[in-house]
Amino acid sequence: MSDEHAEEGYTGDATLIFGTDEVPVTVELRGYFQPIDGRYHWYGRIKQNDEVTTRVEAGARTTLLRTPTGQAEGTLTDPDPWGRYRVGGISTPPYKIEEPAEH
Repeated sequence: MSDEHAEEGYTGDATLIFGTDEVPVTVELRGYFQPIDGRYHWYGRIKQNDEVTTRVEAGARTTLLRTPTGQAEGTLTDPDPWGRYRVGGISTPPYKIEEPAEH
């Protein structure tokens, strides 16, 4: 039995880029390839960060998320009770994923 939603991810330091401003953050990201739409869906949480809170409260909802192994545009949503914002996107993720093994 194969796991069609096998998730890969990244946990660690990252940078959110709002226009020309860079905000250092810590993230936990996961994702999976969705065979129904043929695209990679990635998502995660940004550790509580006052600068991110200020920007989202001022209306920022999209950002470029950069990790040491990649970058991708993502959307920020409302915070959880601990002040962590959810971020996600449908595209090449902002972290390196393993290439599928050839059989």
